[in-house]
Amino acid sequence: MRGKTKVRLSLFLTYLILGIFIIVMIIPILWGFLTSLKSTGEISRFPPTIFPEAIDMANYYKVLFLSNFSTYFKNSCIITFLCVIISTIIAGHAAYALARFHIRHKEQFMFAILMTSMVPAVALLIPLYIIAVKIGIYNTRFMLVLVYTAWRTPMLTWILKGFFESTPEAIEEAALIDGCSRLRTFYRIVVPISQPGIVSSALLTAVYVWNDFLVSFTFVTKEELRTVSVGLYSYITQYGVQWGELLSAVMIIIIPIIILFVCLQKKFVDGMAAGAVKG
Repeated sequence: MRGKTKVRLSLFLTYLILGIFIIVMIIPILWGFLTSLKSTGEISRFPPTIFPEAIDMANYYKVLFLSNFSTYFKNSCIITFLCVIISTIIAGHAAYALARFHIRHKEQFMFAILMTSMVPAVALLIPLYIIAVKIGIYNTRFMLVLVYTAWRTPMLTWILKGFFESTPEAIEEAALIDGCSRLRTFYRIVVPISQPGIVSSALLTAVYVWNDFLVSFTFVTKEELRTVSVGLYSYITQYGVQWGELLSAVMIIIIPIIILFVCLQKKFVDGMAAGAVKG
């Protein structure tokens, strides 16, 4: 009985702590959403009101139709999509090769890959800025895609290597005996089995690129090439912060990430669980 009581108590404390963390994370989002539905006069009122007296969609209308937010949103979608596809393809092939092939000095090579992810981004911004200006790719989407892909691929390689190592090697051997090439075995056998891990890695990359501010702010100054994270600062002017429009834009930015998590929730959870078991 004492053992069951301890287990129940530990579960209760675990869920209590998780519940507190969830509430702490949700309150700012809920406050921002409610504020985005208020009029400008109500937002500036003191003491502030929690719920809007009347739902006002003017802030969303201004963001979507009277500003450059749609351009920022399109740029973020394009850059995030390209980075996810390119980095996943490169990391997937590299991880499979490291997981299955006998490569000399593999451990040192993997350590070198990991070291590239440990270098602070700030330390690389100035050299990358100079290189981008010299070769003429500054203020282009190509530069953003190149930097994001280069920074995410090493970490993705490490993550996917663990997933590929956890797949049954006997299935691959059976496919090779039946006449499949190594590349065809990878696409027809390994990739479908490792879908949860691949989806989890791709989703983490998408969240990183979508939310990043530092790289986009450094390598893009043209208004028509800005991403949503940088575009938010257009609502902070010398005359003050346009809170209604700013929070409306923030709420819209959150929507794609929520949709991705909802649509890919099962595969994401399966992938994280498989990674935890592997670890």
